[in-house]
Amino acid sequence: MFLSVIIPTYNRLPILQKCVKAITEQTWTEDIGLRGYEVIVVDDGSTDGTLAWLQVTTASLPHLKYLQQEHCGPAAARNLGLQHAQGEWIIFIDSDLVVTAGFIEAHLRRLLEEKKRLGIADLLAVPAFSYGRVINTCNFEEPTSEPYKITDFSAAYFATGNVAIARHWLEEAGLFDTQFQLYGWEDLELGVRLKQLGLRLLKCPKAVGYHWHPPFTLDQVPALIQKEIERGKMAVLFYKKHPTWEVRLMIQMTPFHYFLWAVLSLWGILNEKTMAPLLQWLIRNNRPRAALEVARIFLNWYNVQAVYSAYREQVLGHH
Repeated sequence: MFLSVIIPTYNRLPILQKCVKAITEQTWTEDIGLRGYEVIVVDDGSTDGTLAWLQVTTASLPHLKYLQQEHCGPAAARNLGLQHAQGEWIIFIDSDLVVTAGFIEAHLRRLLEEKKRLGIADLLAVPAFSYGRVINTCNFEEPTSEPYKITDFSAAYFATGNVAIARHWLEEAGLFDTQFQLYGWEDLELGVRLKQLGLRLLKCPKAVGYHWHPPFTLDQVPALIQKEIERGKMAVLFYKKHPTWEVRLMIQMTPFHYFLWAVLSLWGILNEKTMAPLLQWLIRNNRPRAALEVARIFLNWYNVQAVYSAYREQVLGHH
């Protein structure tokens, strides 16, 4: 089998360099039947020198290809990658993910286990995809040294940070919906359609990716708030496509969620301004992760409000 790794990227050059180095240095044993793989980086209109770096780097890395598009989001970027991919198997990772050397082999072994369990002759016919483990880290120098934490647990069904799937399932489901141009939900929405095809999620903890993000600082707060507002808007697009209770729970569009975050944030009294001294104290005392968890109180309140605001606008038709 031949495999394509697709990586959409936007203005993440320093960590993208680590990501590409790790994914182009994979090792595997012959018995898994992999004859080779390619890595396709799709530059989503970066302005930080990503394209120039890719042009130079592809000359020295035979596995690596790159594509470029105007900035229109990861859904369109992944679809463009799929159009040009040679592989019958696809792995999606994010461009801030640094993987271990046996990453691809771990995904394929998990799929081969399922093929054996079901007694199916053709691996491509196995109605499943494998979902690797994502470990969050702030350690740029040694991202893979981070241990797994309870906060790294994900209950998502189909999240494209670290997933392997036969290409034909993506095509049958209809690929990513490019209406999702802002942050969030484009992968989980495709997941709903994959679930309707009867695909099973196979957890694959041995396919580890280390998801790097800079240590939390107060100057990140405006961008994080903007992200939550965008996520709220995209959540309602998700709900319009799949108006089910399950989706309402996923996007936090329930009275319970509204009330929960209203109460926890004291109806917005605990916000980025009033909580700044506490957050700064935690950061100064070398606890940026704790500071980010505390900030989630008001970030979630922004998100829930954005969901209901977008619902009134998009679904009910009034501001």
